[in-house]
Amino acid sequence: MLEGVLPIGTVVLLKDSQKRLMVIGICQKEVGQKEVIWDYAGCLYPEGYLGGDKVYLFNNDQIEKVFAIGYQDEEQFIFKQKVDKIMTDLRGEQKNV
Repeated sequence: MLEGVLPIGTVVLLKDSQKRLMVIGICQKEVGQKEVIWDYAGCLYPEGYLGGDKVYLFNNDQIEKVFAIGYQDEEQFIFKQKVDKIMTDLRGEQKNV
């Protein structure tokens, strides 16, 4: 598995799933949940975003297979470094709660 967060646009299959998801958000909070932070928000692939009730929140450890890596450029690499650090810090805080 790849280290750290995956870029927007990455297509994955989650464990025990049959439908692929495309990453559309990183470091996401579920509405009404203050302490829980998910690694990703995703939408069905290839359908795309179908509305707020069709957004799926998941973590790296739930990914079974990566089918395609999303868009990568210099800005994304800088963003990834920052998000990887933030997610590591947040995961440490969640374990201490």
